[in-house]
Amino acid sequence: MTEIQVVFRTNRSTADAPQMEAYMKNQYPFLGIRADKRKKLLTTFLKEQGEPNDLLRLVIELFNEEEREFQYIAIDLLSRYGKKQSSEAIQIYEKLVITKSWWDTVDGLAGTVISTHFNLYPELIPHYNAQWINGDNIWLARTAILFQLKYKEKTDSELLFSNCEKWLESKEFFIQKAIGWALRQYAKVNPEEVREFINSHTLAPLSRRETIKHIGEG
Repeated sequence: MTEIQVVFRTNRSTADAPQMEAYMKNQYPFLGIRADKRKKLLTTFLKEQGEPNDLLRLVIELFNEEEREFQYIAIDLLSRYGKKQSSEAIQIYEKLVITKSWWDTVDGLAGTVISTHFNLYPELIPHYNAQWINGDNIWLARTAILFQLKYKEKTDSELLFSNCEKWLESKEFFIQKAIGWALRQYAKVNPEEVREFINSHTLAPLSRRETIKHIGEG
């Protein structure tokens, strides 16, 4: 057990854990450490211990831990130090997406870790996006749909619309939600382009509701 694991296990709360587990549909056990405390503990730990020597090895270890907070800590660490990783780190990130997959970790990886990595190494996008969006793993597909969430004006709209289009017929809640979320975000930059897309395609009701939350039907 590493020092970081000892710190967080020592600060577990049996009082808060059940509520946190219930919120996550009892998918995973929790230590009962809420987000604000988790971030404070991590900040203090890093000030005392410094940056991990082998970040990716530690992240893999944390993802293999039973309690969900360890996966959150792994994502927190990647968010802090991800820019220092080589392009090959995408292979690890891909494995993390399909490890103990649920919306909470997948969205953290897609919207922050992988988003930043693809910004650093845009040459990776064609290969990995094609694999993920054309595969049958809904979490990798969700990642492909969501990784441009924070790109704003730099969004590759052709890629975004193509990714959404390939999964429009999906009955998966998390895919329908992702499509609506991604389109809603891009609508903040180019509402007319998004309106044109949703009016020329048949979206699931959930996807459409999510998309038009701020732009309306038009």
